[in-house]
Amino acid sequence: MSEYKMELTAEQLAVLGGSEGETMAKILRTVVEFGEIFGAKRLVPVTHREGHLVTSFGIGLLEPLFRTMDELIDAGLTAPGGFTVDPRPLDYANVPCNPAEKLIFNKIMYSQQERYEKQLRAVGLVNANGFTCTSYLPEVGNTPKKGDVLSWAESSAVVFANSVLGARCNRNSGMLDLFGSIVGYVPEFGLVTDEGRRASWKVYVKTTKKPEAQLLGSAIGMKVVEDVPYVYGLTEYIGSELDDDAVAYLKNFGAATASNGAVGLYHIDGLTPEAKELGEALISPDANTYVIDDAELERVRESYPVMWKKKDAKAQLCFIGCPHLTFSELCGWAENLSDALAKNGRTRVAVRTVFTASPDVAARFRATPLYRKLIASGATLSSICPLMYTNNPLTHMKNIATNSNKLRTYSLARYYTDAEMLDIISGKGAA
Repeated sequence: MSEYKMELTAEQLAVLGGSEGETMAKILRTVVEFGEIFGAKRLVPVTHREGHLVTSFGIGLLEPLFRTMDELIDAGLTAPGGFTVDPRPLDYANVPCNPAEKLIFNKIMYSQQERYEKQLRAVGLVNANGFTCTSYLPEVGNTPKKGDVLSWAESSAVVFANSVLGARCNRNSGMLDLFGSIVGYVPEFGLVTDEGRRASWKVYVKTTKKPEAQLLGSAIGMKVVEDVPYVYGLTEYIGSELDDDAVAYLKNFGAATASNGAVGLYHIDGLTPEAKELGEALISPDANTYVIDDAELERVRESYPVMWKKKDAKAQLCFIGCPHLTFSELCGWAENLSDALAKNGRTRVAVRTVFTASPDVAARFRATPLYRKLIASGATLSSICPLMYTNNPLTHMKNIATNSNKLRTYSLARYYTDAEMLDIISGKGAA
């Protein structure tokens, strides 16, 4: 008789018994025990085998992680479909640091970065460009199909895959993402199931203009927390097709729902794939209601604490792109910045500014004339993780401005809307 409550196949029991080695047995045991915590009755196959890992940083304190990776390598185990991973924490060429900051980064915070990246390559990292939080974009190519079961982590990637692509994945932690990719199974519970994808909130957007994606997502995330919202009224502003603009909007919206709450899936009436297919059948009969108007968005924004020492200080560093920007977003920012600088009688940005995008998106953008315009303005383009950069306590002395509610939530950065950020960068407004 099996020691587990979960219904396991003969093949799975054999693996647990050591048929594929001790390390594979431990991996599957971890996946099974994780599922049993959440009441999963069985494992289901991972149908999109290319994984996405959240842990991209070689923090010295993560020695258990590095030991586990060495054990996988020693056992000859890799993720059969490969994997992408979140952005690197450092990019000295495009995000300059002073000597003290470099010392903290290199000797204390990310002292094991080179070691860890070597381990990632050995276990299945797809390529040198595989470091991004937007692995699902076409330039990167790790794009699941509707109904695919995933073993991913990274909150903004998971919520995008579930919501915009219609794939199925729970909000996994680091290492569980890799374990599921290696063993090829994940527990069947939560967002992997039909019932777990039903909405328990009806959200009505009743604003007088297109709501800022990061602000709307923040409001919904803080209200519904980990539940699934079904959102009405948004197609009036972003349309009923998943074109480039809608994808970029939902990327930013979803990241805010996931970081300001713990949303792993949302449905947009008339737009996202399951909402188009099933409509209100996705909504639970006892769903709660949340109405968002201009006053509600303003209330939410006013609730954000300003973590700068002086609230009326000026920004010293701006980050645009958390999550990483799409190609169309990059082009839009470059054009708008060029126009704003010319209008304000300037040729260069007023504040050091870093735009971030995946290596593959950045490479595509570098081949355009807009890239030369952007760099000529004094801005830089990087594939860094802004959040990992701001983990350095010495960066807390800088007044960092951002249009990302995720970065605002996990750092001391101050949130501004896209329009406000453009004013700050182009020298029109004062932070």
